[in-house]
Amino acid sequence: MESARTPRALDTEAVHAGRDDLAGLGLHAAPIDLSTTYPSHDSRAEAARIDAFAATGADPEGPPVYGRLGNPTVARFEAALARLEGTEAAVAFASGMAALSAVLLARGAMGLRHVVAVRPLYGCSDHLLTAGLLGTEVTWTDPAGITDALRPDTGLVLVESPANPTLAEVDLRAVAHSCGSVPLLVDNTFATPVLQRPAEQGARLVLHSATKYLGGHGDVLAGVVACDEEFAGRLRQVRFATGGVLHPLAGYLLLRGLATLPVRVRAASANAAELVRRLTGDPRVARVHYPRIGGAMVAFETHGDPHEVISRVRLITPAVSLGSVDTLIQHPASISHRIVDAGDRRGAGVSDRLLRLSVGLEDAGDLWADLDRALGEPATAIPLREALAGSE
Repeated sequence: MESARTPRALDTEAVHAGRDDLAGLGLHAAPIDLSTTYPSHDSRAEAARIDAFAATGADPEGPPVYGRLGNPTVARFEAALARLEGTEAAVAFASGMAALSAVLLARGAMGLRHVVAVRPLYGCSDHLLTAGLLGTEVTWTDPAGITDALRPDTGLVLVESPANPTLAEVDLRAVAHSCGSVPLLVDNTFATPVLQRPAEQGARLVLHSATKYLGGHGDVLAGVVACDEEFAGRLRQVRFATGGVLHPLAGYLLLRGLATLPVRVRAASANAAELVRRLTGDPRVARVHYPRIGGAMVAFETHGDPHEVISRVRLITPAVSLGSVDTLIQHPASISHRIVDAGDRRGAGVSDRLLRLSVGLEDAGDLWADLDRALGEPATAIPLREALAGSE
């Protein structure tokens, strides 16, 4: 699809990756191919191409075959995301959880069903591993314990950095070293390739809930794994067998979203940094969490009832998900991480007073005015004399 080229900056890649052939086709915007099947009068050749896919999972050469094997519009998004993450390939799925499931199934099919994972993770990722729904067994550890947790049947090490929802970070290069020959999967949803490229630090697999920043407008559900071509072939085979394919319209929206990804992430990150500045030291806030690498996600713990804060926002949207152009707030302990055992949740730093804020592109002053109002009045201090009298 794409011709030989000199290295380009990420901002340029975001605009042009997956689109370099358009001018030669006489097009400016990427086309949407909605076909589910494609004609072929040479059934012998068609059978040979399907056999080749079954053997390696490589994209069939020539015209498309069937929508479950691949789609030209989705392929544009995959090529673009691989370029942004600096990997050989990327494979898109119907959701982030479908993408993670495909990775687990691909490793499990090789007899490598054991996973080493670091909390916190997105709540549904945590649940998928803990419940063993795909036949996996998980060992939870901190980053320092990864090497000791590895077994002969370990197929994957999984971390999320910055983590959902505490925004805790891990040293990806050190973690990758601890993994030895076991593939490291990094959930890069919060950071995006704008802020970090895990493959450059030793990760073999980079996972995104593309529903979030890659799409960026709250109107597409998708997941994607950036990886080397060998593992991409296995993922395509799992996708074909299980049917977790991405719809072409979603692929088109994601490709369009990538064009503005750097601009959106940087603008939202500037807003987030301003809100962090105002929240830090505020007497109504017990603690603020913000990652070293920056970004548009903020978490903070309140002294008061966090549910009351959510009930009082008006400009900010109280909703699950994140990464949209508008600002969202939610209470992880009762929503995104409710499915995680309460003890495990608190052990991972997800307190009952924690709120997660996905900062959007609104004016920072307007966002603070809404948040300031929602936080309510500071608790009135009890005079020392009354406090002493009450203790008698």
